[in-house]
Amino acid sequence: MKKQVAIGIDVGGTNTVFGFVDKEGNCIYESSIITNAELNANQLFERLFKNINDSFIIYRDIYELIGIGIGAPNANYYKGTVEQPPNLNWGYVNVLEIVKKYSPLPSAITNDANAAAIGEMIFGAAKGMKNFIVITLGTGLGSGIVVNEDLVYGADGFAGEIGHTIVDPNGRECGCGRKGCLETYASATGIRRTVYELICKNNLPSELRDIGFNQLTAKNIFEAASRGDKLALDAFDYTAKILGLKLADAVEHLSPEAIILFGGLALAGDLILVPTKQYMEGYLLNIFRNKVKIISSALLGSNAAVLGASALIWNELKK
Repeated sequence: MKKQVAIGIDVGGTNTVFGFVDKEGNCIYESSIITNAELNANQLFERLFKNINDSFIIYRDIYELIGIGIGAPNANYYKGTVEQPPNLNWGYVNVLEIVKKYSPLPSAITNDANAAAIGEMIFGAAKGMKNFIVITLGTGLGSGIVVNEDLVYGADGFAGEIGHTIVDPNGRECGCGRKGCLETYASATGIRRTVYELICKNNLPSELRDIGFNQLTAKNIFEAASRGDKLALDAFDYTAKILGLKLADAVEHLSPEAIILFGGLALAGDLILVPTKQYMEGYLLNIFRNKVKIISSALLGSNAAVLGASALIWNELKK
């Protein structure tokens, strides 16, 4: 009897990653293609499914494909659509209708943060939890909210945009067109902006002063902070303070068991986890204090996004 595997697809602005994942969360195979974000969705999925089909040939005698889970920006689970994605020239497109041209398998789509949340619930740090929040700290800040073991989609499929809650109405300009969104402060991009604000505001010596803005990465800031660079440490502290403030709001709305940090900036570990927890506790109403853990994702490694996307299908089948 063949072992079942799901296809997990993560659509990004630069690369689209896919893989075959079994029910235990083992990634049997993973690969990627260039997204070509300036082209339409049909052209991506035509190339993608050619790669998927070619890649699966050597596995077809051992494994059986049971479904396709897709994580994509601005994806709507209810409608199967992607709507005005910020880094893709797609406009409004029904992705699941396109997928039907290439595969008869059941398919589902959601945004990448929701996919990460389902991945954590099935394969990762949220196993056994019924109420939790996943915060993805990448180029922006995404969030997936699980209540009573169900992902929260809201009335229109777009619930859970914690990254676009407002920190300061007159604050930093956001890619969404508004000012002061949380993701402009708490993200890989946000902490880079913070470093340059600190460079302009004070004379602290820092190795980061020698790196141009376009070359500066969150990894540079993490490495400098790990070496005791005061300006880098201040940037992490400022990021944690703002993130802790908004997570306190989320806790008071949802009372989760845990908040799981996922993505590039979360790899900074205690540099972001510890101060964020401290600030969050300081902002919380007494009845919520010392009840909510802030922990790192357990979906580590390069295939984390594929695991999350495939988990969407495993979760659908479980229903």
